Amino acid sequence: MSECCKSGFRWNGTPTGTETTIASNKTYVSGTNKDVAIILIHDIFGWTLTNNRLLADHFATEANTTCFLPDFFNGEVIEPETMEDPEKRAKFDVDAFVGRNGKPQRFPEMVAVAKAIREKGFKKIGAIGYCYGGWAVFQLGSKENRLVDAISTAHPSRLTKEEIDAVTVPAQIMAPEIDYAFPPEMREYANTKIPQIGVPYQYDYYPGLAHGFAVRCDQNDPKQKAGMERAKNSAVTWFKEHLGESK
Repeated sequence: MSECCKSGFRWNGTPTGTETTIASNKTYVSGTNKDVAIILIHDIFGWTLTNNRLLADHFATEANTTCFLPDFFNGEVIEPETMEDPEKRAKFDVDAFVGRNGKPQRFPEMVAVAKAIREKGFKKIGAIGYCYGGWAVFQLGSKENRLVDAISTAHPSRLTKEEIDAVTVPAQIMAPEIDYAFPPEMREYANTKIPQIGVPYQYDYYPGLAHGFAVRCDQNDPKQKAGMERAKNSAVTWFKEHLGESK
């Protein structure tokens, strides 16, 4: 993961959901739909970041779902101030953090959470991943696992060609112009491979924006804010189309 993964801005707002435990993971929950759910897999700032919780609230309200935002970092929390404080950013070792929270450690938890949500009786489940969460939604929607019915990701990190090859559910990728974590060659690969697989696919491009814009943009910058809102609205429309709007 690149240095851009630990920069960004905190958003103002008060989340309206509640906290519970799904499988063994603490989870923020927003919404009351009993038929349609979305699992939001967070960036490296985790399940307590206000930005992530506000997005969960938006998906619950605007896509008419119950949105689950679990903790996939075993209680480890990066101070939100790290995004805006150069000294704290310099001290934060991204590689070491990801080493503690790699795919082998965390994906089994994601599987357990997805299965537990399905067991609650939800007829359709979507998954959206930001940055760190990008690879995870592809694995949840793979032919080996197929634990969700549609996926979306914004500026994914650590996503591999093998994970792209294995997707078997409708997939959406929202990609900014500047993104070292999801470089042009990977975008080209996804845009070539996924249509060949034959699943519904949507690729959204955000010129002039950079990695992290959809979850950590500067809301005082009109262009960044507009990009974030476009990404959020695009994901809402995507999930409405592929998960339905049950009540």
